[in-house]
Amino acid sequence: MSELEELLALSPMPVPEVLHQLPHHQKQEVVLWAKNLVSHNTEGLDDLYNAISMIVKFIPNFMVIPLMVEHIRPRIAAGVCIKMGVDQATGYANDLPLEYFSEVSHHLDVVMMARILEKMKKSQAEKFIQYELKHHQTRMLDIAPHLEKIKIPEPDKSAS
Repeated sequence: MSELEELLALSPMPVPEVLHQLPHHQKQEVVLWAKNLVSHNTEGLDDLYNAISMIVKFIPNFMVIPLMVEHIRPRIAAGVCIKMGVDQATGYANDLPLEYFSEVSHHLDVVMMARILEKMKKSQAEKFIQYELKHHQTRMLDIAPHLEKIKIPEPDKSAS
């Protein structure tokens, strides 16, 4: 995958066809511009994610979970999860509402999601897997090869 394609893969929007038609040097200029734009607009977010992950260590889950669901967008919650690591993120994953955790999970890489699922309470992991197979089958199938301790059930053909 080219550097341009990797950059564009970060967005759920389709790649504009005109970008494929540009000469190589112009594609590189677009890549550089996009990286600078993203860097400028996300400056300080890593520090914010890190700070939030440190703060919530000292607040009980039963207080953090409702605040998180009500006030923190899934993409931000995912950034915080990445900073706090698998063990702490798993504690929250077990208690988050299924739909919210599903949204958060789409902003985490498949390897981290596999590690979280392996450490989650079995019943919670099973609920999540069934939900993803029903609503986001492709994403769950992307995660599946990275699971070491959990066997993914065959998708229900009648649900399609």
